[in-house]
Amino acid sequence: MIHFFFLIASLFACDKKEVDPVDPVEPLPEITIFDVTQERDSVAVTTFRFFVNVSKPSDKIIRVAYATESTGIAVAGIDFVAVSGVLSIPAGETLAYIDVPVPGKNVFEADEDFYVVISAPENAVITDNKATGIIRSNKSLQQTDPTGYTTPSSYPGYTLKWNDEFNGSSIDQNNWGYDLGASGWGNNELQNYTSLNANSYIANGSLVIEAIKGPNGNYTSARMITKGKRTFQYGRIDIRAKLPRGQGIWPALWMLGSNIDNVGWPACGEIDIMEYLGHQTSTVHGTAHWGAQGSTSSQSSSSRYDLTSGHFYEKFHVFSIIWEPNKIRWYVDDQLFHTVTTSTTGAATWRFNQEFFFIFNIAVGGNWPGYPDATTQFPQKMFVDYVRVFQ
Repeated sequence: MIHFFFLIASLFACDKKEVDPVDPVEPLPEITIFDVTQERDSVAVTTFRFFVNVSKPSDKIIRVAYATESTGIAVAGIDFVAVSGVLSIPAGETLAYIDVPVPGKNVFEADEDFYVVISAPENAVITDNKATGIIRSNKSLQQTDPTGYTTPSSYPGYTLKWNDEFNGSSIDQNNWGYDLGASGWGNNELQNYTSLNANSYIANGSLVIEAIKGPNGNYTSARMITKGKRTFQYGRIDIRAKLPRGQGIWPALWMLGSNIDNVGWPACGEIDIMEYLGHQTSTVHGTAHWGAQGSTSSQSSSSRYDLTSGHFYEKFHVFSIIWEPNKIRWYVDDQLFHTVTTSTTGAATWRFNQEFFFIFNIAVGGNWPGYPDATTQFPQKMFVDYVRVFQ
């Protein structure tokens, strides 16, 4: 019986045929869509052409669905024309495109962006499904009255140590970085600070910080800093600026001690060269904050400056401090309105004989100054013509 089974097995083994190897599956072509950046025309429609690349020729027609998508900054139907459909790429071709019309506008707007998203590929796979269209503002349309108070570019006994006149085409990254996020900043504020061109940019010789209300009721703004790039100790500081307005709008031009990462706030010290509540359009405040390391609240000394006529959003004004060892004086248009010395703080808690960095920002809402209401219009802009440090 054992021999019989061996015989049968041998017969089957002899009858067994070799199996041909399976050909490997050819990987599908990969599709990528690329970003587009263009300037908006003041009148004509601009075509934003989003190129779609296929990694290798295919012997089949490739199809992919596409649709525009708002980021909350650029709005479909206003800032760009919403498009959708199916893109067909003929066999053997490796490049195609999707066109999105962007209407012209004869008014200045900050940079805006939107997306084109591709999906549902046929005879291909998608490696990058989203491209950004950045609508650059037409800076020639940015208009703001340049009149107002101005200060000289030199003073007797001083040397110009550093300045930014904001005359270039873009923000100087050697001078400025950003604080980012929507943390409320200890004051239950509403804005999300970004580095987007929509929220901070250069136009006609001024830095513009712009607070924007999105279609979903969200707010974005910018908080620009010289931390890690430019720090200063003592001197005369002049900042020429025109301010925004509105309930819940809170711009500030201020400084923090460069040792903040080591000792925290308020032990690092804070110098508020200018703070302004958007519903009090003729008043600004100058303040010093200080406190013990580990404290969560500060001591402060503050004074207000009131215009005798007009409003801070109408013309440029110059906000200055003259900062010396153990003494700081605040000025608006060369008018002294506040002084802090070691006798104000107590010599043991004087935090201002060290290096500080600049912060320029617009906050939206918060415990101070309150929240936007139906009277608040957006966007709101702060224009900074120059910042100069003399020592």
